[in-house]
Amino acid sequence: MLYPILRKFFFSLDAETAHGIGMSGISFLGATGLSGLLAKPVAADPVDVMGLKFPNRVGLAAGLDKNGDYIDGLAALGFGSIEIGTITPRPQDGNPKPRMFRVPEAQGIINRMGFNNAGVDKLLANVRAAQFPKTGGILGINIGKNATTPIEKAAEDYLICLEKVYNDASYITVNISSPNTKNLRELQKDDALDDLLAQLKAKQEQLVQNYGKYVPMALKIAPDLDDVQITAIADALRRHRMDGVIATNTTLSREGVENLPNGNEAGGLSGAPVFRKSTEVLKKLSTALAGELPIIGVGGILSGQDAVAKIEAGASLVQVYSGFIYRGPELVSETAAALAKLQKKSL
Repeated sequence: MLYPILRKFFFSLDAETAHGIGMSGISFLGATGLSGLLAKPVAADPVDVMGLKFPNRVGLAAGLDKNGDYIDGLAALGFGSIEIGTITPRPQDGNPKPRMFRVPEAQGIINRMGFNNAGVDKLLANVRAAQFPKTGGILGINIGKNATTPIEKAAEDYLICLEKVYNDASYITVNISSPNTKNLRELQKDDALDDLLAQLKAKQEQLVQNYGKYVPMALKIAPDLDDVQITAIADALRRHRMDGVIATNTTLSREGVENLPNGNEAGGLSGAPVFRKSTEVLKKLSTALAGELPIIGVGGILSGQDAVAKIEAGASLVQVYSGFIYRGPELVSETAAALAKLQKKSL
């Protein structure tokens, strides 16, 4: 019951300020062994996805810990995996503040952060200082492009990041779906996607030889896709032998929040309002892929039942972000328990 009290304090502050204080608090509790004050034990539910063994199906989505500053504190809350980033080759400030807005009446968040991060080298220093990866924890690293890199040279930034993080990541996510970097979503289109994936797979093959290990690579897509685009992306994922796909990022739609305070702020909308749209894309993608590669479901999970709906729509794993802000660490244990129960029923 501690988190609802803390949330009242956090929600009285600017969203980005509250985020920084909250993450520092999680880090402190983890370092002092007091994470149990916030988190309940998490049900074991091991599952093999992308060639990796996840201890449970509930992961943390990218964006909460952009630079890998809080890996061990977050790990103590029971996540089956943690995805950090989005990271870019060079540090960048992102968009002007304020750039994160709560829509509490709809349990939503709008952000236009713009890939603010300290650069790939700083992230790697943090990863190498953390205990979670050293003890077998599954750490995803989410990569993107710098805002100042022209879209026609975007692949260069992804290749730089892929090469740098390869040996330190359990898996790598290629983020081409943030709405907050100009023209980034153009990379989801047919020829651009084909070209990017071909270059990334060629680099991955080279890195397998260099390091003697295979690090899987997933693509993160937007929820704002029509049926033709979903089919085309599924075909490209198969053609280039990608290892997984994350569905979905935030939406540009304002359905459900248009008349609410902060509802018309620019940026990507996450939380409960994106759940239906995100799950529809997931379901259509699952049908198009026909089980040929796994899907990680993310978007609007605020309860165990929401997570069950993602799995039933075709996901193998789920990730949370905005729901974690609204519900706190209780969401991790609740969701893991619901998915473990679902798994037992299906056996």
